[in-house]
Amino acid sequence: MDFGKILARIKAILLTPKTEWPVIAAEPDTVSGLFRGYIAIVAALPVIAHFIKGSLIGYSGWGMHLHSPVGMGLVGMVVHYLLALLVAYVVALIVNALAPTFGGQKDPVQALKTVAYAWTAGWIAGIAVILPWLGWLVTLAGVIYGIYLFYLGLPHTMRCPPDKAGGYTAVAIIITIVLSWIAALIVGGIVGTAALTGTSMGTMHITGSDGTQVTLDANSSLGKLAAMGEQAQQASKELAAAQKSGDTAAQQAAMGKMAGADGRVQSLPPDTIKAMLPDSLGSMKRGEWSASRNTAMGVQLTTAHATYSDDQGHNVQLEVSDTGSMRGMMAMASAMAPESEQQTDHGYEKTYTNNGRLAHEEWDTSARRGEYGVIVAQRFSVKASGNADSIDQLKQAVGSVDLDKLESLKNEGVTSH
Repeated sequence: MDFGKILARIKAILLTPKTEWPVIAAEPDTVSGLFRGYIAIVAALPVIAHFIKGSLIGYSGWGMHLHSPVGMGLVGMVVHYLLALLVAYVVALIVNALAPTFGGQKDPVQALKTVAYAWTAGWIAGIAVILPWLGWLVTLAGVIYGIYLFYLGLPHTMRCPPDKAGGYTAVAIIITIVLSWIAALIVGGIVGTAALTGTSMGTMHITGSDGTQVTLDANSSLGKLAAMGEQAQQASKELAAAQKSGDTAAQQAAMGKMAGADGRVQSLPPDTIKAMLPDSLGSMKRGEWSASRNTAMGVQLTTAHATYSDDQGHNVQLEVSDTGSMRGMMAMASAMAPESEQQTDHGYEKTYTNNGRLAHEEWDTSARRGEYGVIVAQRFSVKASGNADSIDQLKQAVGSVDLDKLESLKNEGVTSH
């Protein structure tokens, strides 16, 4: 392992990406070689930084200073690291599968190069989490710069026309955000479970091209995420077949499947969701409203939104959404989301489970403004936000929606094919 070479590559891709990408694209390499010689090293840097920050330095804020127990921190570090590697691999599969859609050429090694070297900016910037406050800004800047690197690299690695690199980048980044969000929830869920029960993982076998084998419990969160990787790989084959046949609908379905969408589920019609919105919330009357159903990349979402107000300065927005084909991801997120609560001198924010439903609430006492939302049947989202007398008024707004009726619709639009 040549650390000097790794440092030189980091410097070049960050400072001179336009001249470095052609060099990267021309280099002979393998998937296992990229993981061993670069990804496994660079991806570990922000993971270690998070452990140092959380368990050794601690987080300050809201009048408190918090440390994660070292044992829990170590578990989280291992899980975080494995997920980082797994998500990178899954995204590379998706980048490779999408290549023909944007006029590029499929090549799994080049796809992994694209992900590895574009993500370098975010991985390096992630070390800054150790810094108080400014660290998050540095990390955000790194992620944004990584998107730019991705855009610059695609024409060289995946041979796509430069004028299609923007769309290619946008689709890949959306999928990356979804997968990273789920991974973050899984880290929190697994760490909490490990801390409480001390249980271990293990019976799903994942074997790499070099013979390396990782054992996971197929029913665990890690196992489920690994299954998503297998689904993405299968979807890439379906996408290739659809492209050859020219079937646009099949291409859209395969792209949605790679993003974790369930093609067997169609979200409810806008009129059905709109009917869940009441005409009034106490003294507040319903004003502007909208309802729509949108489909992109096989992912379908129906949302109804209304504004309620009165002459006492109350203004509340109520929103009901059907995630439809994304209900599998909603289920995983609901199951893995850790309970949390944060207090400040002017309010609070907390996430918890209430009557089997994931709930989130936040309230600003000084502004008398807040938000309250629940996930129903791991498919529907109901949220109220705005200016109110108290958080209880926002809870009543959510309660004005017939949540039990909404739950009874959880299997509507589901087909067996």
